[in-house]
Amino acid sequence: MAYTLSQLLNRLSFRQLQIFRTVLEKQSYSRAAEELGLTQPAVSSQIRQLEQALGQPVFEYVGKQLYVTAAGEQLYKAVGSIFAGLERLQMELAELQGQVKGELRLAAVSTAQYVVPYLLEGFLKQFPLVEVRLRVVNRAQAIERLTDNRDDLVIMGMVPESRALNTIPFLDNLLVPVVRTDDPLLKRVDLEAQDFLDAQLLIREPGSGTRYALENWCSRNRLNLNPKLELGSNTAIKHGVLAGLGVAVLPKVCIDPELRLGELAIPKLKGFPLRRSWCTVYPSAKHPTPVVQALLEYVRATTSELHARVYGHEPAAPGRRPELAD
Repeated sequence: MAYTLSQLLNRLSFRQLQIFRTVLEKQSYSRAAEELGLTQPAVSSQIRQLEQALGQPVFEYVGKQLYVTAAGEQLYKAVGSIFAGLERLQMELAELQGQVKGELRLAAVSTAQYVVPYLLEGFLKQFPLVEVRLRVVNRAQAIERLTDNRDDLVIMGMVPESRALNTIPFLDNLLVPVVRTDDPLLKRVDLEAQDFLDAQLLIREPGSGTRYALENWCSRNRLNLNPKLELGSNTAIKHGVLAGLGVAVLPKVCIDPELRLGELAIPKLKGFPLRRSWCTVYPSAKHPTPVVQALLEYVRATTSELHARVYGHEPAAPGRRPELAD
């Protein structure tokens, strides 16, 4: 039975739509119940009422696996638009009262997780009514999230050129060679880049921006990249170097504590540091919410201050394009 819009409005509730979206995203009734502070029977009851209102199922089980139906997929798209409109309305109403208020959904590549707190600390002091949700991903996942328009902003370094994106570089990302302080490489005055790369190199997984930058640099300079070990995070690689497994190229910001303690060192190596930039990125067709606009304006106004806080000095080349800098 097909209902009119008026009938649907009488039969549906925002709570049902919220529960439906949470079940779909969590892929579980029980996890959705935990997320929403409800019992599982309450979640099941709300989904049944929703399905009765729509006249068809939105979920189905195959074995023990929960799947969304074609009707559920269409509903999910509609719910996304409805909730996005409500969020924008909330922000615009707050703006009429002279406030910046609402949710800010950020995705940041794993290297950026070291600098995002510095960025958010000052922003949230200025706009305390903003609620931030941050997800840490690798570069490949960040590009996927940009394509799916799942976040308000993505913070990444190696920005894809082939997409219609608005990009604001806001902080240098210095990729440096890293060794343990007792590594014999530190004593070599004739150390070449290929010697370093051949010294049991530890490297990130495919899809990582750090690995992508290093691969590009090696390709341009006709150097061979023969990693000894692949690890899934910069933290794991850093501890691998500390444990004596080999050498690495890492963002300087993630090894600063170990540099200060004298546990790690940066050998002098021609071509380094590799200079990239962390950037705020969002699709060009996307209209920023008032909260996003406030963050973008804050980024533009505080770039030099942020750089000084992270690195202790002003940026060497403000506005440098991340994909062109070495």
